[in-house]
Amino acid sequence: MKRVLVTAGVAACALAWLVTGCAKTNETELKNEGNGGDTTIVTCDTVNSKYSTAVQPILQANCYSCHANGNVNGGVTLGSYANVKQQATNGNLIGVITHASGYPAMPEGAPKLSDCDINKIRSWIANGAQDN
Repeated sequence: MKRVLVTAGVAACALAWLVTGCAKTNETELKNEGNGGDTTIVTCDTVNSKYSTAVQPILQANCYSCHANGNVNGGVTLGSYANVKQQATNGNLIGVITHASGYPAMPEGAPKLSDCDINKIRSWIANGAQDN
């Protein structure tokens, strides 16, 4: 009986280590590039997420075609900092990009943003959604 408990304890510890090691808070990813088998480490910096250098480029690449430059699909425009901050403050921005229940999944008709991009936006919002 003692042997079974020790084995179960070791298995539980191994599982806990595996789960925490693969959590989404781990922002370093290994990428295998090409046929040569070279591995490249790609780091996602979410600590210093700024509107102008992190958030705006993500929105420009994924959202502006429908929600900026005169396009106001669904009554939402993201073409200015003030509009983006409003969507961030009311929770809509995170809701739609994380495909949360009760929110329309965005970008519409496209895959969900990468975990890195979502975490950059989440970090920017958590730090006050500043115009920086």
